[in-house]
Amino acid sequence: MAGVPTVLVVDDAPEIVRLTRDYLEHAGFSVLVAADGRAALQVARTRTPDVIVLDLGLPGMDGLDVTRELRRASSVPIIMLTARADESDKLVGLELGADDYVTKPFSPKELVARVRAVLRRAQQAALPLDHISLGELELDRARRELRIGGRRVDVTATEFDLLATLAAQPGRVFTRSQLLDAIHGTAFEAYERAIDAHVKNLRRKIEPDPQAPRYIETVFGVGYRLAAPDE
Repeated sequence: MAGVPTVLVVDDAPEIVRLTRDYLEHAGFSVLVAADGRAALQVARTRTPDVIVLDLGLPGMDGLDVTRELRRASSVPIIMLTARADESDKLVGLELGADDYVTKPFSPKELVARVRAVLRRAQQAALPLDHISLGELELDRARRELRIGGRRVDVTATEFDLLATLAAQPGRVFTRSQLLDAIHGTAFEAYERAIDAHVKNLRRKIEPDPQAPRYIETVFGVGYRLAAPDE
């Protein structure tokens, strides 16, 4: 990624496009726009944006179909916009490979912050991650050691892999299925709730107060994320 980052905004509501574009440009981003799914795919393939802000409720080819098509050949970060109350839309979008979501009505300032966050995560994901340091939390993946404030914490292999997956992209929301797939190589719906047990054990070991976690945050109805230190 070089120069000014480019954001593709995909929405069929002109007022939302106008507002989003104004805030993103004011924040220093270059902005491309598309009003439907087909146009979004064309722009994404020819202009290669750094981030895509994608409305799920598009006419014709909806946002989930666009996400599915994009992920066939691209890892461009995708932030979903949805007015839908059903959590299943967010789950499906994340499972298809979206990186984050914002529910309408949304704060333009929050959207700008989310765009910046997914850009940081994309840059971090491209770096070697033998050692991860987030505040007092340190993971040495080569030695498979976890330290909190310099103190070594004993965790199981599964707990370490789970925490390393979250820590590799702090702030990103992971569904239970994605976490299972990351730590076991495949996800089985019947075992997705086992993630909750692993998270409970991890919180007991790493959180100052497991009832008010500062590291592993629950995203209700979706899954978990590791709190980014600067967010």
